[in-house]
Amino acid sequence: MPRETANPLSRLLPVLLQAVVASAAWAAWLGWDQQRDVRPDGSETGPYEAWQVVGLVLTLLPLVCWAASRGRVPAAVLGTTAGLTAAAFYDWSDDSSGLFLVGVGMVAAGSLVVTAVVAAVTASVVRHGRRTGA
Repeated sequence: MPRETANPLSRLLPVLLQAVVASAAWAAWLGWDQQRDVRPDGSETGPYEAWQVVGLVLTLLPLVCWAASRGRVPAAVLGTTAGLTAAAFYDWSDDSSGLFLVGVGMVAAGSLVVTAVVAAVTASVVRHGRRTGA
């Protein structure tokens, strides 16, 4: 029996680790900014600026690629999605309208699709490189 199937923790630990890292990245990039900005015309934006979201993506992208390149595609996809979804839920749950659940659902769906594509492409490139001897 392969060692990984004998110990379920060896499969769960990478997912949990990826989720913790994704949640910590959310906190570092987005968690501290809770104020909406009021423009001179009275309209509101935010609370996040584009550079914060780009920073979060650029922080998580190499981690997803790294995990996928090591054959941990489920950890890369499920862990990142779970971490971002949990962080969004925690961060936005004080919204009294209840619409935060729509946003959390969008974070979950978007991060699932994007991490799945990135992880699949990364794993495919790594596999192709090993086959051709590059």
